Amino acid sequence: MAKKDKSGNEIFESAEALQKEFVKAESFVEKNKTILLGIVGVLVAAVAIFFGYKYYNQTQDTEAQAAMFDSVYYFEQDSLDLALNGTGGNAGLLEIADSYGSTPAGNLANFYVGTIYLQQGKFDEAIEHLSNYSSSDLVLQGKAYCLIGDANMEKGNTSEAISAYKKAADYKPNKFITPGYLMKLATAYETANETDGALEAYSKLVEQYPNANESLTAKKYKSMLEAQAGE
Repeated sequence: MAKKDKSGNEIFESAEALQKEFVKAESFVEKNKTILLGIVGVLVAAVAIFFGYKYYNQTQDTEAQAAMFDSVYYFEQDSLDLALNGTGGNAGLLEIADSYGSTPAGNLANFYVGTIYLQQGKFDEAIEHLSNYSSSDLVLQGKAYCLIGDANMEKGNTSEAISAYKKAADYKPNKFITPGYLMKLATAYETANETDGALEAYSKLVEQYPNANESLTAKKYKSMLEAQAGE
């Protein structure tokens, strides 16, 4: 027999009552043995898959990094076609991005490919690969947003460019890179004849980054816009 405490929990008064509960539990396990074993099997399989994929992904990333070595060298030497397509048995950045896209190295390859396509005037391809790049680092993610903005400006898509430049300017703001993004954002707004947006971008640059090289230029353009708006 059992009684309840103030919280409503049962308190067993004897070893005999406790034994009965163990018997009930054993009976439940026996009756549902197949289901319980199935649940355990699923959990074990899930853990095995997780660690298996993690190991596979690490192995793939190591392969991708090794494959990227020559391609990055060609990129730095401005041999863009060789960087993209590789030479002989060496995989190019395109193949690395396609085959190892789920790895950190494959992810970085997308950034390189997008940058190359932008330089070659292939703006749609540049936007696609730069959009596939994702990182939490201080510099490259903001740079990717900015390059997407550049590609859209070349295509005449000022609204998309403004959106991309905003992302670049808002991504981990700092005094070294953000002022340049704000200048591009203001220019995109001016191109779209959106004076208020341009003034806001110039003002933000001047007020938050007064010592930046772009600050004097921003003051000049801001004054010109204000004068035009006052006419």
